[in-house]
Amino acid sequence: MRWKTDTVTGWGRVLSAASEIARPERTSALNAILASENAPAMGNRRSYGDAPLNDGGKSIDMTRLDRILGFDESTGILEAEAGCQLGELTRLFAPKGWLPAVLPGTGFATIGGAIAMDVHGKNHHNAGSFGQHVEAITLLVQGEKKTISPKRNASLFKATVGGMGQTGIILSAKIKMLPCKGDVIMVTERRVDGLDEFLELLDNSSATYTVGWIDATAKGSALGRGILEEGETGSGLVPARSKSKSVPFNAPSFALSPLTVRLFNKLYFRRVPDHGRTSVKPITDFFFPLDRIYDWNRLYGKRGFHQFQCVVPVAEAATLREILTQIAHSGLASPLAVLKRMGAGSAGYMSFPMEGYTLAVDFPNTEAARALVPRLEKLTAEVGGRIYLAKDSLSSGERIRPMYPDHATWSAEAAKADPTGALKTDLIRRLDLRSTK
Repeated sequence: MRWKTDTVTGWGRVLSAASEIARPERTSALNAILASENAPAMGNRRSYGDAPLNDGGKSIDMTRLDRILGFDESTGILEAEAGCQLGELTRLFAPKGWLPAVLPGTGFATIGGAIAMDVHGKNHHNAGSFGQHVEAITLLVQGEKKTISPKRNASLFKATVGGMGQTGIILSAKIKMLPCKGDVIMVTERRVDGLDEFLELLDNSSATYTVGWIDATAKGSALGRGILEEGETGSGLVPARSKSKSVPFNAPSFALSPLTVRLFNKLYFRRVPDHGRTSVKPITDFFFPLDRIYDWNRLYGKRGFHQFQCVVPVAEAATLREILTQIAHSGLASPLAVLKRMGAGSAGYMSFPMEGYTLAVDFPNTEAARALVPRLEKLTAEVGGRIYLAKDSLSSGERIRPMYPDHATWSAEAAKADPTGALKTDLIRRLDLRSTK
């Protein structure tokens, strides 16, 4: 297996790394690589910051290890290699009446990445996080293959789920698929005029899948206005899919100017009639709407972008209001802003999900944005919330570690599994996450 020097980035394209990268196609090739030295694994690099990067070191690209190893229709248990993409599983299994239990906002996420970041989806309020549906993981720890599960090597399992690849290389996993009605989804959209109404609707929704788009430029009485989407899987004729598009070049800086964003958001809000509407969509269009636009991150130009994603406890809605107020008055928000209700479910020591409201907003990479995000993080931390490390590119360890009460336990497990620190990535070094302090 040959190493190839390449420069790679996270999805936000702000942070980059020059690394030697190996792309094994079989487990035997991976074993040959690791016989002489250890290195961190990465998937499709859909984390926005530097979670998958290892500047000046070596990385193992797992995306070619993507075989489906088995599926038991009587139990819904699917086994697949770490590089298998969740979008591909959705495409293959939804017509047969099965879905991955949790789907993030992109189908390009791999099983290994979904475990390493314990991703959440539009059904976290009732289904919890991805890791809660993982039955077992085959993990390569210092050259030894281990099977870990919630009952077997349980502490190592909890350190691996949401553990950012610091306990070993995920080779494959058994995940619990959930029954679905088919490969279409019925989506009800309604306009929401302000934040209080939005939170009430999220709290009281009985839909299987819910997600809110927020106009992050709205102020005053319109603060927090947006569109609530509620979805249920169905069966029947599949509507014609819209053709995928691509962004062939980096957009100029004025493409996402404050005036352009305000105008777009106003029109997008008005696209839903006053009385709302219900439509039927291909299931992938609902779960992975931006995947239809290849390289959409180029819309932010060469400078890239940062995403801020936080979760605050349900009782701290006032802080969420203050965060949105600061964003609206900054004039920095892009059209991409999402609000969801989260339940209590998470599976790992360093898992992001906690019960509350989660807000995700993209900002073009500017000096003003780099000053705003730390202020938003401070507000989040003061009320016992946390930020999502899969999205982070600006934080510091001093702010992060107190947000995760099980950090010390995770750090100790990571040190046992990787005593030399060979699996550290740029994110781990930047935030000094392996520190026990």
